[in-house]
Amino acid sequence: MEPENQTHISEFILLGLSESTEVEHLLFVLFLMMYLVTFIGNMLIILAIISDSHLHTPMYFLLSNLSFADIGFTSTTVPKMLLNIQTESNIISYKNCLTQMYFFMLFVGLENLLLTAMAYDRFVAICHPLHYMVIMNPKLCGLLLLASWLFSVLHSLLHGLMVLQLSFCTDLEIPHFFCDQTQVIQLACSDTFFNDLLMYIATGIVGVIPLIGILYSYSKIVSSILRISSAGGKYKAFSTCGSHFSAVSLFYGTGLGVYLSSAAIQNSRSSAIASVMYTVVTPMLNPFIYSLRNKDIKHTLKKVSRCATLSL
Repeated sequence: MEPENQTHISEFILLGLSESTEVEHLLFVLFLMMYLVTFIGNMLIILAIISDSHLHTPMYFLLSNLSFADIGFTSTTVPKMLLNIQTESNIISYKNCLTQMYFFMLFVGLENLLLTAMAYDRFVAICHPLHYMVIMNPKLCGLLLLASWLFSVLHSLLHGLMVLQLSFCTDLEIPHFFCDQTQVIQLACSDTFFNDLLMYIATGIVGVIPLIGILYSYSKIVSSILRISSAGGKYKAFSTCGSHFSAVSLFYGTGLGVYLSSAAIQNSRSSAIASVMYTVVTPMLNPFIYSLRNKDIKHTLKKVSRCATLSL
């Protein structure tokens, strides 16, 4: 059979996480609850930071953008999955698949770069506390955010344009609950050498280099904290970066877990189930990490909730 040109492809089929109807209905309830928790939790973090002038600092500025990235991260995949389960249709159009792939890569890259920028912020706060406000001025914060957005947009756009050059055959079933780039490329009939090469290079640039920057920042942070003589001073310094360290560990830990499981497990559906950890669970847990471990955020959230209660 002759390969079908990509311009003739109209749709893909998302196989989802299970073939059982009963399990699918259970997944609908579970993912709906997790999505609502993610959306509401991250929106509360953003509203708390905007409403409280005491939180208008570089750290919370970056945190509010991280919460926005978490919302976008989850919103690119979960709503479509919920719609497919509700309508009992696993079809996604070719254009929607590419759009979903583009925004997923955009928000993943943005989250990664924001975590790196936040690591630099904690490095300056602990290693150069007297010069913190001079170094982390509004102009630098704006440049860090702009650079993160521009790089993420260009990175995802390049991947999207490369996928557009591919031709696909009649087998258009994606063993995932969203249009994962790796799975889509594997369905191509044309040569995917440059796509695979780009993925390896992008993994190094977008994944490894920021991680090296984060590890370097924390090596300097730990070194500075160990030089503090008092136990109270050490605890206070550690507490300022505890939430960020937890978020970084969760993001890279689940991402690495999915990568290793994909390499070890031949079953693509099992790999898709593993990817739920970083695509859904991680964005859901971030608001809890920052609200439960941060007194300023907890205090502001209590004020927001009291105001909301009084207004009702």
